[in-house]
Amino acid sequence: MKLSHIDQSNDFDFGKTSENYARFRDIYPESMYEKLIAMGIGKEGQQILDLGSGTAILPMNLYHTGASFTATDIAENQIAVGRALARQKGMERISFKVCPAEDTGFDDSAFDAVTAVQCFPYFDTDKAAAEIFRVLKKQGGFCKILMDWLPKEDAVIAEMIALVQKYNPAWNPEGFQEYDYHFPDWARDRFVNEAVITYDEALVFTKEAWLGRVLTCRGVGASLLPEKVMEFEAEYRHVLEKYDEPLHLKHRIHMELYRPIK
Repeated sequence: MKLSHIDQSNDFDFGKTSENYARFRDIYPESMYEKLIAMGIGKEGQQILDLGSGTAILPMNLYHTGASFTATDIAENQIAVGRALARQKGMERISFKVCPAEDTGFDDSAFDAVTAVQCFPYFDTDKAAAEIFRVLKKQGGFCKILMDWLPKEDAVIAEMIALVQKYNPAWNPEGFQEYDYHFPDWARDRFVNEAVITYDEALVFTKEAWLGRVLTCRGVGASLLPEKVMEFEAEYRHVLEKYDEPLHLKHRIHMELYRPIK
């Protein structure tokens, strides 16, 4: 994938990180899932579409609610690994499809809710919004979620970012600013905003889990050549030696809930 507004149009593919993704990207705090459920996303019998699902982390964490999920992603490796994990866990209410968020191929008004975690900036937002509007039921909800690390408040994260940019100078880690919400252009004439929630939480990692999470990021495993990933991993292991375990790393979670105008 190449996007003009991401990393100077450099190519990246999260499918290259699928093994580590499945092991190390289940990092979202329980509080995030609790807030989703409080918004009405995750009820028994609901049909929920998770866009840019990767290895189906959100569907697996909300599976206990009794909802049914469709996990979609453009990366075939991500979907293949997610499907295998769901099969191992006996999660038969998760189905999978390789497709872009802008053209899912599902029926009109097929879903009670649509979610997009960490992936919306990678979409053609206007086309994706039109598709979300089309597949949502009249009383449905769309929740867009982003989670940023906070290098200005955390030396571990700041040092990690500097090292990634040493290996991949084009990588733009984004985020880190106070979120000043403005109603987005892609939502106009399609959605009303029902809720905006922003909060900070320290996530707890072992060094191995944090290293695995970093290896899955766009600037490392999704874009560097394998030999460069190995060099980065060796150097970052050395950097992490000076820190005590567990690591408590500050993150900011931002959630927006939209309802369709129908």
